[in-house]
Amino acid sequence: MERTFAIFGAASGFIAVAAGAFGAHALKARLSSEMLVIFETGARYQMYHALALLAVAWAATRWPGRATTASGACFMAGTVLFSGSLYLLAFTGVRSFGAITPVGGVLFLAGWLLLGLAAWRGAPR
Repeated sequence: MERTFAIFGAASGFIAVAAGAFGAHALKARLSSEMLVIFETGARYQMYHALALLAVAWAATRWPGRATTASGACFMAGTVLFSGSLYLLAFTGVRSFGAITPVGGVLFLAGWLLLGLAAWRGAPR
């Protein structure tokens, strides 16, 4: 699983950088300032959790187990739901996409708790 987390984390980091650049240059004239802030929030949290997935990939080699795997799964799903819903909201203006965002946020919180649990329970190798 550590390879999957590292690949998803690297790809997610790439997308976050591309989204940030796209937002700063191409979207500035196309989106309202409110929607641009929403888009940038999605990109920022995607980057945070891309780095978190790289940490999970490392943690999986040091403290393998269900908590580590669940942490990575929460970060991946959280990224899709949180950042994805914010990108959709910014592009479409459909406010109902914002209802999905908190689910992604809860998954991020769960991922951090599970990563901490994995570190606490895990014996160093």
